[in-house]
Amino acid sequence: VTWTHLRALPNAAYLQAASGHQELFVPTPAAATGDAEGASRRLPQTIIIGVRKGGTRALIEMLGLHGDVAAAENEVHFFDWENHFEKGFSWYVSQMPFSYPGQITVEKTPAYFTSGKVPGRVHRMNPHIKLLLILRDPTERVLSDYTQVFYNRLQRRKQLQPIESVLLRDGEINLDYKAVNRSLYYVHMQNWLRFFPPERIHIVDGDRLIRDPFPEMERVEQFLSLSPQINASNFYFNKTKGFYCLRDHGRERCLHDSKGRAHPQVSAALRDKLYRFFHEPNKKFFELVGRTFDWNEKREHHEYYR
Repeated sequence: VTWTHLRALPNAAYLQAASGHQELFVPTPAAATGDAEGASRRLPQTIIIGVRKGGTRALIEMLGLHGDVAAAENEVHFFDWENHFEKGFSWYVSQMPFSYPGQITVEKTPAYFTSGKVPGRVHRMNPHIKLLLILRDPTERVLSDYTQVFYNRLQRRKQLQPIESVLLRDGEINLDYKAVNRSLYYVHMQNWLRFFPPERIHIVDGDRLIRDPFPEMERVEQFLSLSPQINASNFYFNKTKGFYCLRDHGRERCLHDSKGRAHPQVSAALRDKLYRFFHEPNKKFFELVGRTFDWNEKREHHEYYR
């Protein structure tokens, strides 16, 4: 099956034709890549599915330190946006980075985790794909979510909404607030586990990635069957920014300035209300995945990777 034939097929036929081609790719002239071997675009073998404000940008930047990883630069929103999905898998492949045989192509779209239609669509593309899910304390994730929207509204000169006005309704947590729903991890995880076994989904502890990136990235390498290339020297703590930055072949770089923004002032009473609200949903998530996190423990919260 040639690429010319594949790109003319609708989604279902495209995948059927591609089923015998694990390394489905878009050939490109050597001149376009600067390599005589010729690089190519391929369907991703790994997708970072979420969660929004969980540390997905930090994760894909850190994963990009590995020489055998080709990471898409932008969020593709193929499986959750109808206007993109209708363009078909040929368009999806065209959004992937060029890669070489032996490299793993990775894309990240944090909205995938909380979209009900995405797991089935991803499964139909590749039931054996490896999925990365980075999660952090649900309360802190809600506050980060609000902070991002707050600054977006500020930049667009839109009316600002006090956090209490969106988080609370009649004195209780507002279940219709999307940021709260996104932090109900067990609800969304149930949907993914209908299509993928637990061993296909690796959960990255976003809070630990903030505090000590290297051990978490070692686990990611192991899950993806990558050779151990990322090491502790790739990370250094930037005292000015207050979080870890990356060092790659002598080059040092940090995440965008939009990351690490301070959360709004939240009263102790409101923060406690959020913690109490998420306590039971967190327990349900722990039982679902057979693993615990320290989200239900009182601790001092860090303000990195917002």
